[in-house]
Amino acid sequence: MEIKTVLTKNDVLSALGDVKDPEIPTISVVDLGIVTGIEISDDNFVLVRLTPTFSGCPALKIIENMVKERIEKLDIAGCKVETNFDTQWNTNMITEKGREALKKHGLAPPENLTGLVQIEMLEKVKCPQCGSRNTEMRSPFGPTLCRSLHYCKDCLNAFEQFKPVS
Repeated sequence: MEIKTVLTKNDVLSALGDVKDPEIPTISVVDLGIVTGIEISDDNFVLVRLTPTFSGCPALKIIENMVKERIEKLDIAGCKVETNFDTQWNTNMITEKGREALKKHGLAPPENLTGLVQIEMLEKVKCPQCGSRNTEMRSPFGPTLCRSLHYCKDCLNAFEQFKPVS
């Protein structure tokens, strides 16, 4: 196979912008902040490192496969996708575009953290529908480990929050 172009990290990141989280299809793996490493060899072999939001993420293998399939569409010699915990993921790694994508999906995005996560950060979460903080947490356990359940007393909607992680 003859490689025609020199691939850059930006080329790979741009391609990975097309790969959406299977549980939250409004956000890309790049904007979620789980792409924590990209290496490209001289012969255009691509290594992509992922760090999951939570170690027990049920979508991890699906995401790995989706990343590999997308990168293999580029002009490359080959691709490997590996998941590791060398870089500890935290919610500050979610881009602003990613936070907007979470809201579009109906999830309250976590606020940027400057210290440890406190339980108060889960109690008065900004409602993604109306913006009110007149909310209450109904359960710290949502349908997945990365979400909690909330209720807005102003617009009367239930919603989930993407939990803050430091």
